[in-house]
Formats: sequence, structure tokens, C-alpha cells
Amino acid sequence: MKHSIKTFFFVLTLLFLAQVSSAKIRLPAIIADSMVLQQHSDAPLWGWASPGEKIVVNGSWKMGSGVSTTAGADGKWMVKIQTPAAGGPYTITLRGTVTIVLKGILIGEVWLCSGQSNMEMPVQGWMNAPITHSKETLATAGDYPGIRLFTVKQKVSYTPEEDVVGSWASSSPQSVAAFSATAYFFGRELARRLKVPVGLIHSSWGGTVAEAWTSGKALTTLGDFNSALVRVDSIQRNIAALIKEDRENELTWKAMQAKTGEPYPGSGFNDDDWKTMRLPTLWENAGYPDLDGIVWFRKVVTVPDGWVGRKLKLHLGPIDDDDITYFNGTKIGSTAGDGAWFVPRNYEIPGELVKAGGNVIAIRVADNAGGGGIYGDPSLLRLSHVVNPSSERSDSIPEESISLAGDWKFLIAAEKPRPAIVNNPNVPTVLYNGMIAPLIPFSIRGALWYQGEANVGRAAQYERLFPLMIADWRSRWKKGNFPFYFVQIAPFHYGGDSIQAAALRDAQRKTLSTVNTGMVVTSDIGEYGNIHPANKEEVGRRLSLWALANTYGEKGILFSGPLYKDMQVQGQKVVVSFTYGEGLHTRGKVPGDKAGGTGEVKGFEIAGADGRWVPAVATLQGDQVIVQGKGVSSPVAVRYNWSATSEASLFNKEGLPASSFSTK
Repeated sequence: MKHSIKTFFFVLTLLFLAQVSSAKIRLPAIIADSMVLQQHSDAPLWGWASPGEKIVVNGSWKMGSGVSTTAGADGKWMVKIQTPAAGGPYTITLRGTVTIVLKGILIGEVWLCSGQSNMEMPVQGWMNAPITHSKETLATAGDYPGIRLFTVKQKVSYTPEEDVVGSWASSSPQSVAAFSATAYFFGRELARRLKVPVGLIHSSWGGTVAEAWTSGKALTTLGDFNSALVRVDSIQRNIAALIKEDRENELTWKAMQAKTGEPYPGSGFNDDDWKTMRLPTLWENAGYPDLDGIVWFRKVVTVPDGWVGRKLKLHLGPIDDDDITYFNGTKIGSTAGDGAWFVPRNYEIPGELVKAGGNVIAIRVADNAGGGGIYGDPSLLRLSHVVNPSSERSDSIPEESISLAGDWKFLIAAEKPRPAIVNNPNVPTVLYNGMIAPLIPFSIRGALWYQGEANVGRAAQYERLFPLMIADWRSRWKKGNFPFYFVQIAPFHYGGDSIQAAALRDAQRKTLSTVNTGMVVTSDIGEYGNIHPANKEEVGRRLSLWALANTYGEKGILFSGPLYKDMQVQGQKVVVSFTYGEGLHTRGKVPGDKAGGTGEVKGFEIAGADGRWVPAVATLQGDQVIVQGKGVSSPVAVRYNWSATSEASLFNKEGLPASSFSTK
């Protein structure tokens, strides 16, 4: 009997403890110690508790008796607290069955920063992709404790999530090193100019498309992604079985990758039945839009007699994703791992492998997802000899190289099992669900966006999709048309039709018709051989110009480069006018560039009634550009910087470059 009584009270104690445990207030990761709340706002705070539990919230600034609410039947609760002017640190106390005290809270300016790899790229840089002034930036990161950083862990989800993984950190060499460079440089400029705390919420994923960051409800209004959205719904309903299928597929794929594929590299292998592909290009642009897997490429090259027996260098440009490269059947190099897809390959060939007659280059390319193949600028694909100054005069053999651009033999050796899409970040709406929805309705001042590279080739669609995404986010936050500032993609050889990237840039330019948006042009600070330009400091500064002038009302700031306004046909000439075109000239003000210049403006083309574009002569006349072209007597259209790798040649007095544009 005594034993039964003890057992009874023991069970009661467990039930009580379980009840207390379940009653504990739980907060999402974004609401935590060291966070920044938007100043002068009704800042939402929310979380979970026991159904019907009363929660009282108070800040250590003057809030009176605080605000209270009661958790609903599902345990969810939310309050809105009025925040003061910028300052802190403060505490926030949440009282329910238990009490939680959040410490180190600052009040200031909060910005959401999102996009693909150029937003994700950290201050410390990546392999073969440095960040300008990285060391100096990290050395001074501790000087800005009022900058607080929150990075959302990457996650694919087929329904809107309620929480993310991440934590707030003060600016320090350690926290800044892995944080978005574009976002940090923007925030640092605001902190310097406004003298207030700045909170930066970073949520991005390299190589991802805009539709992945847009809600399913918004995408249905576009109509372009309906079949994919049906698939998303099907995945959600069958998620357990598909996760199992994906795991099995991944094991199969790893087994495929472990095979070297011999004897494909061997010089004696007969490749007569192989197909031909012109390189460089992504194979998606060469007739294989759905291929992920392993592809072998082979090319026979005859070297000059003077190169036989000498060290050579094989330049392949970037390869998406991984490669193993052979010369005459001997492995000479390989590159693999995260970020390998944008790394230019440069491998040394020992002299003993170089023989007279035909030499065989064989490259095994493994592509995990998205684009695949040997791509980049054709000039990057070449074979050159290496002169050893210690053993021979550099002029004994002229410096020469052999272009390898053109036809290569190829064989699809293995196709990756089609994923069940469970972990594919490029499915419509899955990143909105996993990385944006859980942040709503955290109070923000505005958003920064650096994306578009993954949508190159679909400019007409992007012209509708991008404004839709902006409107979608704004409607979800219910904070009106908050500022949305974005970065135009930089010059880079994307492969395929060179005007596709220019068309995507123009779709971005046209998005400026959306209220309270702004665009940073990067055509003077890009690196056409590197999709991740190093000068993110200038990108962040230019984004801050838009915010300082338009969001914070600072006067006297010329915040945009010249934007096409209109054209007037005057006989055989076209007069082009710009907004933000004060003080037009032909050289900018980035480091190492001299201001001024009034000569010919490069990059203009002109077309007559036949629609044929021809190079134009463009000259400055005050704040206008006069354009004319040989053989075009009745011009109807002009365009500027209309190629993937076009660099800026037209600037305003602030040294900001003009956006590319086409008048038709």
C-alpha cells in the first residue's frame, strides 16, 4: 500500500513537471538575446506557450505596465511593443508560467538581406574568390558592436515553416568573417552615417532562382510555375517516402562518382561514336536541359614541335561542378567541393607527357545539380607552354597558346538519379517557405536583394516575376511598400547567347517602376571571368546611398547611376537623355580610376527600321549622349552595353555607372 501511494505521488510529480515544462514560453530564434528591434515601430514579438496561458511583455525602456496577450488553442501568441528611438542595451521580460529575460537588446535600424551567392559571399571570401579589403575589414570589425548579425541556416521546405536556425551576434572579426560581405558593408555604412545600431538579417542561398524565394500563393497568379507547384503539393503529402527515396538516390550517386570511368582518358580509346559539343558552354544550353550526372569530354590537340617534352599549362576556365582532368591518360589535376563550380581550372602538364603528334585531353565532369559543363569565356580555354627562366631564356621559344575552344567529343557516362526534389533549393517557393516565412512579421526597415544570375535566360519572365516577389514580401509583412533595394548582375560570361545576361539586367532596370525600389549598377566593378566580383565594399556603399537618400532623407546625395529616360530622333542622330545623369563623363571614381573624361562613349549600338543593330558612335553633349551609326539614315532604336560582359563607359558626376538599356 505504501509503495502504491509513493508511486501515485511520483506520477503526480512527473505530470506536474511535464505540465510546467510544456507551459514554458518558447520563442523563435529571431527573437533572442542581442537582437536589434526596429526603432519607432510597433515591433511584433511572438512565440508558443500552453493554450490559454497569459503572457505579459515589458521592455526596460518606458513602457508602463507592458503589453499582454493569451496563447490561443494552438499555443501561439503575439504582442506588439512600441519601440523608442535608437539606443540600448535594454532587456525585454516575458512573463507567463515562467519568466524569460532577453538581454543586450538594441533599438535601431533592421534590414533583411537576401539573394543568391553574391549576397551569400562572406567577408572572408571563398576559395579563389577573395573580397577586397577583407583583412582590413575584419581587423576593425570589433569597432562596431552596435552592428548585430543574424544568418538564417539554409533550408528547403514544402510548407511555410514557423522557425529558423540562427542566432544574433555582435560585430567581431569572428562573426563578420562568415557573414555576407554585401550586407555587412551596407550595414557598416549606415552605422557610420546614422550613428545608430544596425541589425542585419541574412537569408540567402547560392545558385538559386527567384521563384524559390516567392510564396506559392503569389506564384499561382503568374501561371508559369503551376505544374511545379502541383509537384510541391504532392511532395508535401508524400514527404516521408520521398525522403527515403532521396537517401537511396544519394547513395547511388556517390557510388557513380567513385568510379573513375577508365579507359575513357586513354589515348588509344576509340571515341568515333561519341557526340560533339562546342565548348565552352553549359550543356543545358547545348541540348541537355535536364542532365545532371557525369560527362566525359575528349579533344585531340597537336602541339608545335618546339613544345614536345616541355612543361605545358592547361587552362580550362570554370567547370560546373567537379572535374578530373587527364593528359594522354595521366591525371594532371582535379577540383571538387563546395564552390568548385566557379573556380577556373589551371593545371600543369609535365614535359614527359607531351609528345609529338596528337595529344589527348580528357576531362571527367561531374555535375550535382543545376548547370553543368565547361563554361566561361572562350579565351580561358587554351593550352600554353611554360618557360622555365632558370634553365632557358624566355625568348628562346615565343610565348604561345593554342585555343581549345570549339568542338569536343563527349559521352554521357552516368545520369544522376532524378531527385525527389526534397533537398533541391531551386523548386518554386521552397526557400520562401524555409527561410523567409519564419521571419515574418519581425519588424524591418527594408530589404536588400542580390540575385538574378540563376535566372539568366528567362529575362521576359523575370520582368514579371521579380516585381511579383517584391509585392509578395511586402504583402506578407503588412508594413506597406517598405524599401527594396537590389543589385544589378555584374559583367560575366554566362555561356550561350551573350545578350541573355543583358536582357536580364534590363528586366532588373524595369523593376524600378515598382514603387520604393532602387538599383545598384555594377558594370564598372565586375570581373567578367569571375561571377563573384571581389569589390563588395563598393556594392554595399552604393546600396547605402539609396537608403541614406530615400529611406533616411539625407540631402545632397546622388544615389543612382544614369538611367535611360528618353530618346529624340534628329535626322540621322539620336539624342539620349537620362535621369540621374548630372555631369556625364566617361570615367568613374572607383579606386584606380581617374574621374572625368569627355571622349567617345563606348558600348552604344543603333538600329534602323530593318531592326539590324550596328555599332554606333556616341559622344557627350552636356548631360545627353548623341548616337549615330554608319548606314543608319533613319534610326528607330538605341541600346547600351548590351552583352554579357559589357563594362561601363558612361558615368555621372558621382562616378556611378549608367545602367545598360535597350529602347526596344
